[in-house]
Amino acid sequence: MKIICAKNELLGALRFVSKAVAVKPQTPLLSAIYLKAEGDTVELQGNNNEIGFTYSIKADIETPGHIALTGRYFQEIVTKLPGEEVTLAYDRENKLVRITSGSADFHLLSMDANAYPTVQQFEGNLQFTIKDNVLRDLIRKTTFACSTDQSRPLFTGCSVQVDHSHLLFAATNTHRLAVNTYVLPEDAAGSILMIVPARILLELKQALSSEIPIDVQVTCSYNSISFRFENIFMTSRLLEGMFPDFKRVIPPDFITKVHLNTELFRAAVERVSLIARSSEYNIIKLAFDAEADSVLISSTNQEVGGAEEKVPCRMEGPSITIAFNALYIGDALKNFDSEDMTFCLNQPLTAARLIEDGRDEFTYVVTPVRTAH
Repeated sequence: MKIICAKNELLGALRFVSKAVAVKPQTPLLSAIYLKAEGDTVELQGNNNEIGFTYSIKADIETPGHIALTGRYFQEIVTKLPGEEVTLAYDRENKLVRITSGSADFHLLSMDANAYPTVQQFEGNLQFTIKDNVLRDLIRKTTFACSTDQSRPLFTGCSVQVDHSHLLFAATNTHRLAVNTYVLPEDAAGSILMIVPARILLELKQALSSEIPIDVQVTCSYNSISFRFENIFMTSRLLEGMFPDFKRVIPPDFITKVHLNTELFRAAVERVSLIARSSEYNIIKLAFDAEADSVLISSTNQEVGGAEEKVPCRMEGPSITIAFNALYIGDALKNFDSEDMTFCLNQPLTAARLIEDGRDEFTYVVTPVRTAH
C-alpha cells in the first residue's frame, strides 16, 4: 500500500477514530487504527468491540491495500509532522510502514491487518433518516440526565424508542428524568426499543457539527445501532436490560405553578450554586412566595459561607419551600431554549417538573432532597 494525502485531513480522521480505540485493550490489535486504501479514498477505523468509528478521506493512492498501526504512536507522529502532505508506504517484507512528510521520516511496525476486527455495517431491523440538528438537540436535552455510575450500567444510557413516526429519547439516574420527543417526517415502518450508551451519543453529538442541516441515516437492531452521515460511520452495541417505566414518575397534576424568565432564573441558580457545590450534598433551597411573586434561592455552607438571591416570578397556587441538588436544576436550565419556563410543584418532598414554555416535546422531572430545616 502507498498513499499520499493532506496532513490536516489525515490528522482529523485519526483524532476521530482514535476515540473508539481501546485504552486497555483485551488484545494488542484493539489498540490499532486500521487503514484501507481503495480507488481514491482511504478509510480509517477504530474499534474496541463496543463501539466502532470509520472516517473516509480523499487521497492519491499509488498502491491500494490495508494496514494496521498502533493508534497512539501513529497519531502522535502525524501530529508532529512538518509538511502539509503525508506519504504512507508499506514494506510488506519487513512489515514496516514508512511515514514521510517534509524532512521527517518515520518507520512504524505494522500489525496484522488481516486479523483486525473491521467495523461492520449491517442492515438492521429498522432504519430512519433524521436531520443532524434535530438529533443533536435530542441528545443534548437528555444525555445530561444519565448516570455516570458504571455499577449501574443500565442508567448510563438513553432509552431510545422508535414507533413508526414517533421518536423518543429518555434518560434518568433515578433522581432526575429527561424526556424529549420528535415526530419523524417519514414513517420508520416499524417499532423498536433500545438502550443506547450515552458515550456513543455524546461522541455523535460532537461529530454533528455541520452548519447546514444534513441527513443522518440511523440503523437499529436489537443489539446494535449505527449512524451514517457525510464521510463518517459510527456503530455501538446496545446496553442490555429493561429500562424502567419512567412515565409512572411524571406527576399528572401540580398544586403550584411558577412562571419564570429562564435566563434570570438560570443565572441566579448558577451564582448561588457556587456555594452549594462546596458542600457535601450540593443543595440549594428555593422558597417560592405567592404573596410577593418571587423565589428566594439560597445555599449555606458552614465552612464557606452562604448566598441568596431573589428572582421575580408569577405564581399560581400556594407558597412552597423546597430543596434540590443544585446540579440537577442547573443542568436542566443550561439546556432550556425557551425564553420563559414553568416550575411545577406539589409538596416539599415530591417530584417537581420543569417545563419550557411553548415546547411540549421536552419533559424534565427532578426529585427534591430532605433538609434538616
